[in-house]
Amino acid sequence: MIRPLLTAAVLSFGATLAQAQNPILTVYTYDSFVTEWGPGPAVETAFEEVCACDLRFVGAGDGAALLARLQLEGTRTEADVVLGLDTTLTTQAADTGLFAPHGLTPQGLTLPVTWEDTTFLPYDWGHFAFVYDNTKLTDVPDSFEALLAAEDLSIVIQDPRSSTPGLGLLMWVKAVYEDRAPEVWAALAPRIVTVTKGWSEAYGMFLEGEADMVLSYTTSPAYHLIAEEDPTKSAANFAEGHYMQIEVAGMLAGTDQPDLAQRFLEFMLSPAFQTVIPTTNWMYPAALPPADLPAGFDQMIQPARSLLIPADEIPALKDAALAEWLAALAG
Repeated sequence: MIRPLLTAAVLSFGATLAQAQNPILTVYTYDSFVTEWGPGPAVETAFEEVCACDLRFVGAGDGAALLARLQLEGTRTEADVVLGLDTTLTTQAADTGLFAPHGLTPQGLTLPVTWEDTTFLPYDWGHFAFVYDNTKLTDVPDSFEALLAAEDLSIVIQDPRSSTPGLGLLMWVKAVYEDRAPEVWAALAPRIVTVTKGWSEAYGMFLEGEADMVLSYTTSPAYHLIAEEDPTKSAANFAEGHYMQIEVAGMLAGTDQPDLAQRFLEFMLSPAFQTVIPTTNWMYPAALPPADLPAGFDQMIQPARSLLIPADEIPALKDAALAEWLAALAG
């Protein structure tokens, strides 16, 4: 009776020891990525099956908050990889000196633009849009001008200082209106019910009926359609075009697991990662053919024009755009 118990104990100890000896890869990302309904759990399982490592995701707020945390921690950060920045932040992130070149030649990218960044790799993309309930809102604005003229319409947006969608909206307004951006924000301000720190809070408020529209993505209705069999959510298609978001990941220069970090970035563009994205992050994968998207994505609106300010031009625009936004909301 004693020998089996001892054997079980030894096996248990051996398994624990083996697990403890696996290298740890720490990935900072945004909060929604690591939720039980986000990509994190499936990605963790799939990567650990091939890496002989312990992949640990750390939720660190929304995209802009993620970069702010990294800047605060500096070279003391425990992160090996950061996943969840986008092209509105990549130049600022690279200028910190905290990131290393990825050293990879990405294959099979299906982005609508050419990718040449040697520090950051894309994993998904989408277009920002205002989402609404099509059973409640019948007079749907089909342009920014119509949105500005809709005096009884209420919207909820995200803070550009902490949220990549919020920052994306600043760039969207800049891309469309350029020098007219201050007057556009002044006209839009009365429609804004509140400004949230991140996307999750804003979308939750919209679902609870606290606003007619929420800043989100053209693909957000796919979640309701596919996961909930609910066709009542739609994205407004604006005549001026929609601003693109390309989400990226990069490895830290100070990582003590450079080979493992690079393997993760390579894995990120593999089918095992990319096929998880559409029905967990509800975005377009960066390296998956459109034909491989789940049924339902073909019902999403297709913007007539994609807007994207080059990443290296963002820093020169960002401070002025933020000041215009703050002035309008404070007025």
